[in-house]
Amino acid sequence: MDQSASNSSESVQKSKTQLRALVVDDSRSMRAILRRALEQCGFEVLEAVNGRDAVERLAMMRIPDLALVDWNMPEMTGIEFVIAIRSDKNYNAMRIVMVTTETEMEQVERALKAGANEYVMKPFTREVLVDKLTLLGLGDQLP
Repeated sequence: MDQSASNSSESVQKSKTQLRALVVDDSRSMRAILRRALEQCGFEVLEAVNGRDAVERLAMMRIPDLALVDWNMPEMTGIEFVIAIRSDKNYNAMRIVMVTTETEMEQVERALKAGANEYVMKPFTREVLVDKLTLLGLGDQLP
């Protein structure tokens, strides 16, 4: 097989790799909304009910490309989750988007400083989510 055929075959395989997302929210209905939106964008979606649950699940799985994280959750908040995950360099490539009702600029800045890559304020539309995914470099892989 010549080099160009090999490269072509590799790029086809890479393009078939499904993106993975972890949705972290204590609200079952919000997890369902985010799951639906992400699945429409071609993601495989995993869920966690709070930050602690997410940390435990991450330890047992292939690192997802993306985590969508609520701020206000019991046991471990979204900001605590971001701080914990960003303290482990193994998760540096995982993009983190806070999806929350926290709309004060200080909270947005705090989340970004802690290591979140983007911020989406509830309520949001699918288009807003797609725009954020595009900003994070994941938009070129969306159907």
